[in-house]
Amino acid sequence: MLENTAYFVRGSLDVFRPLTIVTRFTSRVYNARHIFRMCFVALAYFITFSTYGTWLHGTDKGLGSVDDEHNQFGQSYVVPDVERWTQARTLMSQPSYLLDEARRQTVCDAIVGLAKEKSWILHAVHVRENHVHVVISADREPGRLMADLKARASRELNRAGFDTPDRSRWTRHGSTKHLFTTGHVSEKIDYTLNRQGARMACYEGMRNDGTYNEPRTQ
Repeated sequence: MLENTAYFVRGSLDVFRPLTIVTRFTSRVYNARHIFRMCFVALAYFITFSTYGTWLHGTDKGLGSVDDEHNQFGQSYVVPDVERWTQARTLMSQPSYLLDEARRQTVCDAIVGLAKEKSWILHAVHVRENHVHVVISADREPGRLMADLKARASRELNRAGFDTPDRSRWTRHGSTKHLFTTGHVSEKIDYTLNRQGARMACYEGMRNDGTYNEPRTQ
């Protein structure tokens, strides 16, 4: 019976942590595909977050945006809505935030530095003018992982003297896709590094001996 079963989800290949019973996840109904995926460890996460004011709720960019009601694994994105986008734009307390070359490199270096510090496996990073893509393997819940990346990037931007400490730099949410196969990981690495137009601040993954490459700007 599903209601009496505890499942195991994200963690390292050696450490699994039990999750509450299915009926206590949320009020959503989880189909077999959701249950199957939650029972297996993701090999990596494809994390994307945008800069403040550049990817508002209701946008028709890409697949859409993520909000409090569209931020769980397997859920759809916020549908395009011009009225909602206009309202979000009106409510902005600061101008949109864009990353110039120096800021992009600072953010890339910050993410690589945090991954080294935490012994996470960083597959790829690409910092663009208005968004950041990261492919990473880590024994951490992906939402918390994304928050850690944002916080470290902001800290290093502050330390470098960019902006004021109260500057809003990132959107509240972001995308955290679970990658379950080596094929999916390779696909997202290629997308991150080679499908974004001219390269900006990039990190191209670890060497075969487990050491880190240096981030670079092209």
